[in-house]
Amino acid sequence: MTVAIVGAAETTELGRIPDMSQIQLHADAALNAFADAGIRARDIDGVATAGESPVNIAHYLGIAPRWVDGSSVGGCSFMLHVRHAAAAIEAGYAHTVLITHGESGRSGVGRGGRGGGGGSLLAQFESPYGSMGPTTMFTIGVLRYMKQYGMTHEQLAMVAVVQREWAGMNPRASYRDPITVDDVLNSRMIAYPFHLLECCLVTDGGGALILTSAERAADFPHKPVYILGSGESVETPMVSQMKDLTSSQAFRIAGSEAMRSAGINHGDVDHMMVYDAFAHLPIWGLEDLGFCGRGEAPAFIEDGNTRPGGTLPLNTNGGGLSYMHSGMYGMYALQESVRQMRGTAPAQVPGAAVSLCLGVGGMFAASGCIVMGNELP
Repeated sequence: MTVAIVGAAETTELGRIPDMSQIQLHADAALNAFADAGIRARDIDGVATAGESPVNIAHYLGIAPRWVDGSSVGGCSFMLHVRHAAAAIEAGYAHTVLITHGESGRSGVGRGGRGGGGGSLLAQFESPYGSMGPTTMFTIGVLRYMKQYGMTHEQLAMVAVVQREWAGMNPRASYRDPITVDDVLNSRMIAYPFHLLECCLVTDGGGALILTSAERAADFPHKPVYILGSGESVETPMVSQMKDLTSSQAFRIAGSEAMRSAGINHGDVDHMMVYDAFAHLPIWGLEDLGFCGRGEAPAFIEDGNTRPGGTLPLNTNGGGLSYMHSGMYGMYALQESVRQMRGTAPAQVPGAAVSLCLGVGGMFAASGCIVMGNELP
């Protein structure tokens, strides 16, 4: 059995939404996805979410599910939900699954506290040395990569420049004005070597997906987007304990499994989304999935291959650097892959038939990868 995405939508607004709580953002996205799919809450029998309890979501929307998934491994949780929902539908555990995301990342309305506490591994073994969240922790790998492969500040800045080019074509992007490498390097230093424009946005928003079997896809108003393959993995909650600071084991496992299960090779991929909370992540994604050799991705991006008109369009919504980033970005990457496969993206890639969407959770702690297509395999 093949599974299809038949409903996809983001919250009505993105950016700053101070009049909606976090659970309301989930509900707004879900209602928009219901409208997109032409169904109602009573038609849903499976619920998956992260950052919020699936119990709360089901209750809030009036859904009585027979399958739930509350897997929460950071920003790529929604990639895992797509994979798990596809398996559940194929197994007959559910017929129509809703996956929701909502996050008041900027306004903080109704946002829950962070887990872990003083007993977590990170709190015991990394925080005492001065780490203060992703901006300081991701830098460990970036500095090692720069030393090992010679990546320049200009090459890292180019990631942000290219993604702003894509954002310039997207009316819903938070920032659309063009930027240059000099603009990036002259922006405020946040944590060496990250400048402000190399760091993700902090916004409010959400999104939702609806999945069902391909056999039922004709019952829905929009062109279905088929799940061709998927993968998932985890490595370590501590960036200091990665096997290789310049490569993500979770990326490699999740990405290779997704491509293997989809039966595709690199040349089959027309469009790509790589979670970009910070400018270095597309570089890791391109290399760990084998689209570039070790140390080659910075030059690949610098040469224009991922920009509009390039050989491998990447992060075509503008990404977490320019589109939006509420904290758990994976849902927005999935939404853009769906739009590209439907042919409705603001910056549509002509003739795109296969999209690969790679997510990260934590500081390379986890990864999920989904391969989508607009035709039945």
